[in-house]
Amino acid sequence: MAGALVDPGGDLDLLLEVVAEEGVRVERLLITHGHPDHAGGAADLAALLGVPIEGPHRDERPLIERIDVLAKDLNFPGCKSFTPSRWLADGDLIQVGNQQLVALHCPGHTDGHIAYFSGESRLALVGDILFRGAVGYTRTPENYLELLRSIRCKLFPLGDDVVFIPGHERLSTFGEERLLNPSVSDLAAEEYEHLFAESSV
Repeated sequence: MAGALVDPGGDLDLLLEVVAEEGVRVERLLITHGHPDHAGGAADLAALLGVPIEGPHRDERPLIERIDVLAKDLNFPGCKSFTPSRWLADGDLIQVGNQQLVALHCPGHTDGHIAYFSGESRLALVGDILFRGAVGYTRTPENYLELLRSIRCKLFPLGDDVVFIPGHERLSTFGEERLLNPSVSDLAAEEYEHLFAESSV
């Protein structure tokens, strides 16, 4: 069975155990963003498996180039910088076995954050953009507005039925978050969506 590993931040031995147990033939590594807990093990794992790294967006290059420095500051040892075999742009397609994923550039948490969406499986891999009942951390008010725009304008239009896998914690659906998430629900958006147009002028 062909597959991909998404965001190998560490615990590579555990990842390889699961791959072996499930009989997965890893074709590529997919990266949502350049934080050490999501990309810190990508260089070593790609070399070990002999597979390419795809993603994130090119705007993530400065973060990935200093991932080793950031990892030391966070006491997250063993991380190495890398250059992906393919930087991804919004709308790029990635083939994994018989599944086709679409790359969605969703800045906010980081500049080059990518989400991956399978229309056939109605599944999205969203990294640290969106969580069950919360949204990802941002550095500035401008980044926060970017993040809200990414969620409301890129992710939610994919459909309420879409199940998303966040980088941490439990699964949810876009429909549940539109209804209940205090940051990006339809009710919350009434207070800020007018700012999307103003910030793009």
